[in-house]
Amino acid sequence: MTTQDLIHETFSALTANKIRTALTMLGIVIGISSVIILVSIGQGAQSSIQSSIQAIGSNLIIIFPGAERSFGYGASGGRGAAQTLTPADADAISSEVSGVSAVAPELDGRYQITAPGTNTNTQVIGTVPAYSTVRNVQVSDGDFISESDVSNMSKVAVIGPTTASDLFASGTEPVGQTIRIKGLQFTIVGVSKSKGSTGGPGNQDDIIYVPLSTAQLFLTGSTKYLSSVSVSATDQSAMTQVQNDITSLLLSRHKISDPTKADFNVLNQADIVSAASSVTGTFTWLLGAVAGISLLVGGIGIMNMMLTTVTERTREIGLRKAIGAKAADINIQFLSEAVALTVIGGGIGVTIGWLVAYTITSLGVLETTISGSSILLAFGVSAGIGIVFGYYPARRASKLNPIEALRYE
Repeated sequence: MTTQDLIHETFSALTANKIRTALTMLGIVIGISSVIILVSIGQGAQSSIQSSIQAIGSNLIIIFPGAERSFGYGASGGRGAAQTLTPADADAISSEVSGVSAVAPELDGRYQITAPGTNTNTQVIGTVPAYSTVRNVQVSDGDFISESDVSNMSKVAVIGPTTASDLFASGTEPVGQTIRIKGLQFTIVGVSKSKGSTGGPGNQDDIIYVPLSTAQLFLTGSTKYLSSVSVSATDQSAMTQVQNDITSLLLSRHKISDPTKADFNVLNQADIVSAASSVTGTFTWLLGAVAGISLLVGGIGIMNMMLTTVTERTREIGLRKAIGAKAADINIQFLSEAVALTVIGGGIGVTIGWLVAYTITSLGVLETTISGSSILLAFGVSAGIGIVFGYYPARRASKLNPIEALRYE
């Protein structure tokens, strides 16, 4: 049987019963499109999280007070909740650890913020001018906190774009306006550029920055402890060494001989990205596995159709064999029909999946990412399903006895 004959016979067989062919193909279309859509959502989430983490700073190392310990069946707590980091620790890191380009001590909390006629609840971070360098905070209007603001304990604030839109009407210039934090009046001196946050408690656009000394005196009432310390390494290759040096320094300062009993945690940006990627990667695989179930169902549907087709065309198979067709020819013919079903269905599924994913991104519902590898994988899987689920019906057809086949009613 020539290739042209095979293509012609395959087309004729699939179009002989168009409704049954379309319904059988529908399972593959739904399966492939589901895989494309769900995997694109997972990959988009992974890309979005990585971008958000990268946006918080360059070559960033963060020190949190308190140790992460497990209790009972793995419940953890303590990290960030204790009061173990001090301004002196931040000064020591700046002066004694090599490979450090900037250090920004932080003191944060959530407060009710009021402006004339409106209010909001958001995170307030007391920090120093170096914070803008360490955490990659750029100002779109006005200025960031200055050294004189810190030394004079000035009641000034830099607000994020989301906070600005929450507190002031569209068209209002926030710089120069006043807000109240814990009942105290602060003057807005700057508005930070958007980092593209998507909401939640970690929204980097819904935030207020004030001088560290002001936060210590007027907001928390404590000058002894810090919420965290952010450190920027000189370059990415030095991050691991800087992290180790900071750990050694703080263990010595806190008089702790056993590193497992440290009352602080030192995390670098690579660790955070790796952990987030691991979680979102697992999430993507889970979504793909769920969608893969529909592919399995579609494959079973193809096998069922092909078995039915073999039964209906038993006399045809017997006639072909009687005039000289080999078992291999019959096998290839039915196998090609199964593969054609899945490849055509896979192509339609990929198109639908891409269109749905594109629409989701365009409407701003979720961020999706479709990679070329996922499309190739979808086509490969669809062809594989045709081979796997079409093999048994094709082999069964090729093994039919021509005499018995011709007698079949």
